[in-house]
Amino acid sequence: MTRYDVSILGHGIVGKTLALALAREGLRVAISAPPSATPVEDVRAYALNARSVALLEGLKVWPHLPAGAATPVYDMRVEGDAPGAALEFSAWQQGVRELAWIVDAAALEQELARALQFQPHVTVVDRPVQAELEAICEGRYSARRTALGVQWTRHDYGQTALAARLVADAPHRGVARQWFRSPDVLALLPFDRPQADCSYALVWSLPQAQAQAWLEAPPGALDRVLNEATGGVVGRLQLHGACVGWPLALARADRVCGPGWVLLGDAAHVVHPLAGQGLNLGLADVQALAGVLGARESWRRLGDERLLRRYARERSAPTWAMGQLTDGLLHLFAASSPPVKELRNRGLGLVNALSPLKRWLTARALDA
Repeated sequence: MTRYDVSILGHGIVGKTLALALAREGLRVAISAPPSATPVEDVRAYALNARSVALLEGLKVWPHLPAGAATPVYDMRVEGDAPGAALEFSAWQQGVRELAWIVDAAALEQELARALQFQPHVTVVDRPVQAELEAICEGRYSARRTALGVQWTRHDYGQTALAARLVADAPHRGVARQWFRSPDVLALLPFDRPQADCSYALVWSLPQAQAQAWLEAPPGALDRVLNEATGGVVGRLQLHGACVGWPLALARADRVCGPGWVLLGDAAHVVHPLAGQGLNLGLADVQALAGVLGARESWRRLGDERLLRRYARERSAPTWAMGQLTDGLLHLFAASSPPVKELRNRGLGLVNALSPLKRWLTARALDA
């Protein structure tokens, strides 16, 4: 039986990116094959920060994405639930070309899969293999994590995130918009699919019952409520294609490594999507693990727990901080008492007036 350096469980974006990153380090990698399934329309889109884009550029994936698969965000406007309560971010003020990129999830997965086909150090396998290190990238419902006895602490928000593609009758101009409206969070991310310059990716976090009602609503109903919610500031919106939903939670593994195994991405941590940092955290995991393994002592084995703890220490603070930040923001904007509403809306205006604080916040998002 062929023995590999690393076996990767999981075939999503994090797993594929890890395979390419480790192969670049000269390691022999096996990655599990995706299960055969009936193709479905994938309407997901991810917001990638500068660090994630740099990783994908280094792996020669980013430059080969098809036209329209990645759209730059130049400005972002965050609005509270009171007139004038808003926070604005600008790439120009930050001194960068763009604040983020909105990427077609399906296109990114396809390009990663294509890149793996041309990587001789990576083998796609359909059964367990022997390897010095097992990298678990199976997502939030990882069976292997459970089998290892890792404690998975999960706080269910009682919310569902809706994702869809929208087309507007006005150009998006690279502006992302977000509305914090107790008890929901509505985000429109500028996108160039299905139509260039005037499409958006929708991410709408709602109480579960409301979300289910919109998933089951007749054609046109979701269009009407979105146009009402956005007040026409992006033009007239129309749903294009399917609308899908998934439950939201804050979750974290009590440990991310052990002798011969390591957790990455949603198998290690899950955060609320209101900051758009979920995939960025997973790709930062990839970069950290590849760096730790690439810099190991020549005599140290890949599965050495002391080596893997270096990765765990490097990722502990950033993932914990992002989880606390998103959880805190959600609870702050979900509170309906008048004093809290007044405080948070005044806070948005205060932060918007403090340029140094805005620059600091934007820098943290660019390199989460």
